[in-house]
Amino acid sequence: MTLTRTDPPHTPPRLRLLRERSVWIAAAGWLAGCAAVLAIAGDALPFDWPHDAHGTPGDRLVEFNTRLLEVLVLMGIVYWLTRRRPRPDLAARSPERAVALRETLGLLAYGAAGLGVGYVLARALGWHPFALHLAGSLYGTHDDVTPAEAVTWAVYNVVVYAAVPLLYFRRRYSSRELNLVSADRRGDAKVIAVILLIESAVQYLAMHPGTFDLGARQLALGLPLTFALYFAGAVLPAMVFIYCVLVPRFARLTGSTATTVILGGLTYAALHLWDAWTMFDSPAHAALSVLFLLATYFGPGMFKTWLTVRTGNAWVHVWAYHALAPHTLADTPLIARVFRLC
Repeated sequence: MTLTRTDPPHTPPRLRLLRERSVWIAAAGWLAGCAAVLAIAGDALPFDWPHDAHGTPGDRLVEFNTRLLEVLVLMGIVYWLTRRRPRPDLAARSPERAVALRETLGLLAYGAAGLGVGYVLARALGWHPFALHLAGSLYGTHDDVTPAEAVTWAVYNVVVYAAVPLLYFRRRYSSRELNLVSADRRGDAKVIAVILLIESAVQYLAMHPGTFDLGARQLALGLPLTFALYFAGAVLPAMVFIYCVLVPRFARLTGSTATTVILGGLTYAALHLWDAWTMFDSPAHAALSVLFLLATYFGPGMFKTWLTVRTGNAWVHVWAYHALAPHTLADTPLIARVFRLC
């Protein structure tokens, strides 16, 4: 697990990790966030979470720390599976530092503009603001989500965060430089199979309600429909925006795998800013919303980045830890309700 370019090759991976300032900052930030939740929230959270309606703030923190532990275990498994593979040099796939910085800042500003336009457009149509998740994902919702909203959300996201950036950067960089091709198909397939099996089991145990409690017709229609919507609305946007374009530039700018992984997690969390359950009607609610966005998405975002860093192939995270599990497995009941398949 080479974490910086300057570490001697004989240095044990855990020692290299402990020498990373970004790791200590991230760990301190996580602990500070947990303490802030307990200080701000009191006895209850303000969010509308039908799937987690009765948990206390302490219960939620235990759950999120358990999820983070799962992510760290999965990262260890991926390291073990890829330990004999040549390490992809993602920084070399990025342009020189000045260009990489300009492109990174430009893409982040573009992403922020995409969130802003998605907010205004969706609100103008009477819908939930467009972010990387459809309203009701993961936590459920009591709100009405229409088929028109779901389809427009998917089209908006795939155009803004996937098609436009890919068209722009593909004219300037090769498929390899954008992490779009595999250097070890058999190795990538092994990583995908192992992680998908583990995450599918985790999702099956955590389903609220269970996808496989649906009827045969609901499954026959709901599974492919959920896959298609989330592939367009969440999976491809995250893949192109973060793991094809930003991750190699993070690697170039930081010179650190650990910092690249952390920045990938933060960017992934930021793209979920308008999740339907978030509340920004008061400073306390805004602070809790940001803290729980980080608690929900920082770990998965780091793991998706880690998969890309270890394999050099952005498609690996798509099949191992995004398109099928969790989204198709977890969100089919939501899509069945949205499209009146129930």
